[in-house]
Amino acid sequence: MGRRALTIEIRREGSADCEAIRDVNDRAFGQAEESRIVDAARAAGRVTVSLVAADGDAIVGHILFTPLTVETAAPQFTAAALGPMAVVPARQRQGIGSSLVRAGIAECRRLGIDAVAVVGHPEFYPRFGFRKGSEYGLRCPFDVPDEVFMVAELRPGAIAGTSGVVQYIPEFGGV
Repeated sequence: MGRRALTIEIRREGSADCEAIRDVNDRAFGQAEESRIVDAARAAGRVTVSLVAADGDAIVGHILFTPLTVETAAPQFTAAALGPMAVVPARQRQGIGSSLVRAGIAECRRLGIDAVAVVGHPEFYPRFGFRKGSEYGLRCPFDVPDEVFMVAELRPGAIAGTSGVVQYIPEFGGV
């Protein structure tokens, strides 16, 4: 079986996309926790960027960025958390996730975001400029291995000299 040609449009989430986004996340993760986070962040007005990957009328991927803060004595900077990012199982490994990450980071840069953090696969995210958060002196509030908590500095030097624990929006709960 060959790879399907990428005919995907990456665009901002629309009001009619909520159910499809829920379906994408549920199918990609095999559970509803990520959908719960997306819905709760949206309801609380805590969405920085929300993009979908559309193949015609079908939503096949989604990425969410939410506000992120750091408890630190260093100068403040603007940060966002990436996640969840999901692609329906039948369309994974076709470049859709990479397209979503690139478009999301570009939108964050356009909005003046200085850095993005992610809890994710250490083999996937470094290609987009993510490095272990510990290299920046940043720690994740969740109990995860050091190599899966990563940060990408979108404005060079923006988080230099920073250290502390990042704070996700409350809608993430203990995830």
